[in-house]
Order: sequence, then C-alpha cells, then structure tokens
Amino acid sequence: MKIKETARVVSQEMISEGIYSLTLSVSFANQIRAGQFVSLFLNDRSRMLPRPISVCETNPEKKTMRLVYRVTGPEKGTAELAELTAGDGVDVLGPLGNGFPLDAAAGKRILLVGGGIGIPPMLMSCEQLLAFPEDKRPEKVTFAVGYRTDDTYLLDDLKRRADVLVSTDDGSLGTHGTVIDAIREGQADADVMFACGPKPMLRAVKTYCEEKGIVCYVSMEERMACGVGVCLGCVCRTTDVNDYSKVKNARVCKDGPVFNAEEVDLT
Repeated sequence: MKIKETARVVSQEMISEGIYSLTLSVSFANQIRAGQFVSLFLNDRSRMLPRPISVCETNPEKKTMRLVYRVTGPEKGTAELAELTAGDGVDVLGPLGNGFPLDAAAGKRILLVGGGIGIPPMLMSCEQLLAFPEDKRPEKVTFAVGYRTDDTYLLDDLKRRADVLVSTDDGSLGTHGTVIDAIREGQADADVMFACGPKPMLRAVKTYCEEKGIVCYVSMEERMACGVGVCLGCVCRTTDVNDYSKVKNARVCKDGPVFNAEEVDLT
C-alpha cells in the first residue's frame, strides 16, 4: 500500500563525488521490498514532479530507510535534496514499484549485478535474501558491480555481506572493462541474476544470461513523472503486448521497475 507522509531526515552525507547517502525516518520501512523505490517531493514548487529514488537499505525496527542518489544538477532538483540536514522534513510517497522476486533465488546461486547508481538496490536485495529462513536462502550470493573509476561508493558495504567482483571503466580497480568482463574473469556461476543499471549494461547482462541459460531479472531506469502508472511517461518496450497499454510497452513505475529480462526489449 502506498503511503504519502512527511519523513524526517535522520542523517545525510556525501559518500563520493556527487553521491549522497540520505537516511529518512518513515512509517512504512517494514513494507519496502528490494528493488522498490520512493518518490521525494521538492519544496521548490516550480518543480512539481517528485524525484524517484531506489531504496538502498531499511531498518524496520528503527523505521528508517537509506537512499543513495546522485546529484545530477540544479535543473534536476536533486541539488535541493542534497541540502537536507538532520531534522528536516521532506514529503515522500512509497513504497512504489514491484521489486525483485526474491523467492526466485531460494536455494540457488545468485549474482546481484549493479552499475553506477544501480548499485544501491543490490545492497538491499542481498540483505533481504540473507534474512530469509535458512531453508529459503540462496546457496550463494555474489555481487558484480561496475564503476567508472576507483571512486567506489558502497563497495565496503557490499564486501561486508558477500563476495564482490569489481570492474572499472579505466582499469584502476578490479577488472578493466564491464561487469560481464568481471563475471567471466571471476568465473562466477549463477542460476539467477538480478541487475540494475544503465541500459547498455542491462543489454549485456540479458545477452550473457541467454548464452548461459540463467534466469534474469532487470530493474529498468526511465525518466518518471507521476510514479504511479497514470501518465505513461516512463514506458519501456516489451516483447509482448501489455494488458494495460494494449501495445508493446509497459509502465516502468507501475508494471516494473523490475521485469523478467525476457519480457523487455533492450535493443
């Protein structure tokens, strides 16, 4: 159930150049599933549309959630979010979207693949998978994450939870290349993959999974407006006709953001 409320800022810090970690107190922290997102509303009323941000972590006992996001410029509104400090209030709507199908990883080897700002939801996916009862946990969890340089935000958080394969565009850390290069170099076997990141990365992940016979779920990134499936501003192409739109597309905010890779056209 979606809830709109005024959340309180617990803390905020810049953890990398232009990357911020924001912890908010919210009543619905225990309802958030890995892969879901929330919409944050700005005080600047010239920007009426909220900003969608994936959830990185939750603490149901403390009723908090952690968001890790990139400031993309004043015109995008995220610069206003970066000015929030402890005690400030911000209107938030959530949880939104469908999240990753965690049960698909029960008893199996899973690779959690993240690129850029798609890395944060992978952290929450791991935490929720490892919190399952022992008979439903994955056999093995491995991260494969890609960065541009050795400015590796969240890497220590990931390493505390599972094995990590790292790639960098410039070769400054880990495998020189893409996350798929890191997976091949690390000879990481998997039965299931969850992935979030830019479309070229998702395209490569889908192709790799098709080659290896791996079940693959991808979290799509599209520009969003309403965030609740009404405006059709965030559609992605699908391989089959969507029941809602009656054409080959789907609403990322409502039907997704997570899709079985076979259902979406990433070309």
